[in-house]
Amino acid sequence: MNARRLFPYAIVALRIMPVALTAQYPVRDGSVTNIEPYLFAAADFGIDAEGVTFAKDIAPILQRSCQNCHRVGGGAPMALTTYQDARRYATRIRDRTAIRDRMGAMPPYYVEPGIGIQRFKNDHPLSDQELATIQAWVDNGAPEGDPSDMPPPLDFPDDVGWTLGEPDLVLRSVDMTMPAVGPDRWGDIGFVPTGLTGDRYVESVEVREVNDIPTDREATTVGGRYIFHHMTYSSGVLNEDGSGLVQGTTQGWPIHEVGRNADIFGDGVGMLLQENSALSLRASHLHANGWRETTAHLEFGFKFFQEGYEPKYRRSGGSGGNGIDIDVRPNQAAQEFHSYRVLTEHTKITAFEPHLHAPGVRMCLEAIWGINRFMLNCVGYDHNWVKQYLYEDDAAPLLPKGTILHTIGFLDTRPENPNLADTRNWAGGGRRSVSSMFIDLGQSARLTEEQFQAEMAVRRANMKDKNEYDIGCPLCWAPQIEENATTQGGAP
Repeated sequence: MNARRLFPYAIVALRIMPVALTAQYPVRDGSVTNIEPYLFAAADFGIDAEGVTFAKDIAPILQRSCQNCHRVGGGAPMALTTYQDARRYATRIRDRTAIRDRMGAMPPYYVEPGIGIQRFKNDHPLSDQELATIQAWVDNGAPEGDPSDMPPPLDFPDDVGWTLGEPDLVLRSVDMTMPAVGPDRWGDIGFVPTGLTGDRYVESVEVREVNDIPTDREATTVGGRYIFHHMTYSSGVLNEDGSGLVQGTTQGWPIHEVGRNADIFGDGVGMLLQENSALSLRASHLHANGWRETTAHLEFGFKFFQEGYEPKYRRSGGSGGNGIDIDVRPNQAAQEFHSYRVLTEHTKITAFEPHLHAPGVRMCLEAIWGINRFMLNCVGYDHNWVKQYLYEDDAAPLLPKGTILHTIGFLDTRPENPNLADTRNWAGGGRRSVSSMFIDLGQSARLTEEQFQAEMAVRRANMKDKNEYDIGCPLCWAPQIEENATTQGGAP
C-alpha cells in the first residue's frame, strides 16, 4: 500500500507575503477615523462620465445590491426603488459606498479588496467599476436619463421572505412582546420540536424575525424594525417527557443576529437534525425598538440534503479569538488583540465571521506555516451589521495540520466610534453589548489525510502551472514523496 506525504521542508525557502494593495486602495488600520474613500476615475474603466444615468446604469446596481433592504417594508431607513428616492440620497449613496469596507459602509460587506481571498458565496459587493459609475453619476448631477432604459421593478414578497428560497422545514419560536421603551431582556424562551421522524442533514439554515411592525412605514434605524438582537440556539433529541434534551445529543448552531446572512454549510459538510429532536432557544437577547410596543417571533428555515445523504467531512467551529482574557481600554484607537491556535488536523475553513462588539473596527485572519505567513483575509467590522463570509468551495483556505491560525482584532474606544454608548469605561469580555468580544465565529471542516490530498489535487488541477498561486492552499505545490508500507522481501 502506497501512502503519500508532503516533504516536510519542501517550502521552507518559499516566503509568500500578503498580497500588496494597489495604489488606488487606501491602507486600513484599527481606527474608525481611517475612512479614506475608494475613489475611481470613470475613464479608467472606459466609462463616459457624462453619459451615466440612473435609468441605464444606477438602477441595476441598486436592484442587485441594495433594494432587498432599501424598499418600503425593508430593513433599511429609506427606500431606493425610484429615481426620486435615489436622487434625494445621491450624495449619501456615493459617500457610503465609497468607504466600502469600513463601519457605516453600504452595502454591508466589509472584505478589504486586494488582501487575501476575494471569492465568497451569496454576496454582492460593489466592484471598482460600479463604484466608479456611482461616483460619476453623482458628480455629474445625478441625471435620471431616459425612463425607457429603466429595468423592470423587482417584485418583493409581502412577508419578510427567504433569501435562499423556500425552506423544507420552518420552525417557529413563541411570541415575545417588548415595550416601546424598557430594559433589555435576556433568557431562555423554550424548546421548538422539529417533528422529524428520521435524521436529516441540513444544507442551509436561515433565521428571520416576523413581527407586527407595519411594513408600509420606513424605519428610522435597522434596530427600529426588530426586537430580537440575537439568539444563541442548539438542537438535540427530546427526552421522554419533552422537558429537555438527551445528554450527548446536543449541538450548537450558528448564532442569529440582526443583519446577519444565512448559513450555507455546503456539499460535504452539513449539520444534523435528529429524529424526535428540538431546538433549544437558550439565550435570547431582546430589546425595545424605541417607538412602539412590538410582538415578534423567530422563524428557522432549514433546507435539507436529499434523504440518505452522509457528509464526508467532520464539521468544526470557529478558528480563533479570545472572548475572555481581553482588556479593552477607554478612549484609545487601534487597540490590537491577538490569538493563536495550532491546527491538530487538516482543515478546510468554510466561513470567516468576525465578532467584536461595539468597539470593533476590523479583524484579520492569518495562517502561519513554518516561516511563511499567509494573510487569508482582513475585513472591516460594524456591530450594526454582523456578517459572515462564506468562501467559495474552491477558494476556501485548505490548511495542513500544524498550521498556526493567527487572529487579529482591532478596536477603537474613542468618542469618534458612533457605536459606543460611553467611551470612558474599561471593558472586559462578556455577552452584553457594553462588554466586548474578540471571536471568529466561522465554520470549518476537519479532513483526513486522504481527503486533504484529494482536495489539494483538485486545486492543482484548476491552476495553470506552479506560477499560479492559491494563497489559501500553502502546500498545494509542495513536492510529495512516496512511502511504501511494505517492501519486496520485507527488507527496509
